[in-house]
Amino acid sequence: MVPRKTHEDIVAAANALFYERGFEATSFADIAAELSISRGNFYYHFKTKDEILSAVIAKRIADREALLAHWEAAFAPPDAILRFIEILITNQSKIMAFGCPVGTLTTELAKLNHSAQVDANQLFTVFRVWLRQQFEALGFAERSDDLAMHLLMRSQGVATLATAYKDADFVRREVTDMSKWLEHQIQQLASE
Repeated sequence: MVPRKTHEDIVAAANALFYERGFEATSFADIAAELSISRGNFYYHFKTKDEILSAVIAKRIADREALLAHWEAAFAPPDAILRFIEILITNQSKIMAFGCPVGTLTTELAKLNHSAQVDANQLFTVFRVWLRQQFEALGFAERSDDLAMHLLMRSQGVATLATAYKDADFVRREVTDMSKWLEHQIQQLASE
């Protein structure tokens, strides 16, 4: 039986290092050193870097699903969508330092033509489906997926430019503007 704590610690360390350094630039030795474990102990849990990547992607998906479920349980759809928008401010220091953890991983894997790119793309799909469901709950019907994709695209653009320019004021302005965009969409729907 695999000791769960060590396994989870390896995945957590790999998750952080893949985010901060990138998947390709992170080695087994880097992850083992982060945890102060022997390479033998490390190899007991994971035989290949791709096994770790799969575990990291699964963790990121599970973490995002849990966050979205929390927002959905705690907030009505307009406010739940606002939580999604405001996460750019909540995570802005990390985003400015390392980029979006979803966008950077999917982009890196695409550049590498890595087989796990399809799995990593599921991270975006989790957000897309959830946002679509929120817009559907608000009554946007067939427009819901377009609105979800627009908001997802815009948040990724803000994250990319925040990383490039390290401008917290820009992030705040864009979050305010996206919030106004959402309010405008809701007002337009009410007037139809």
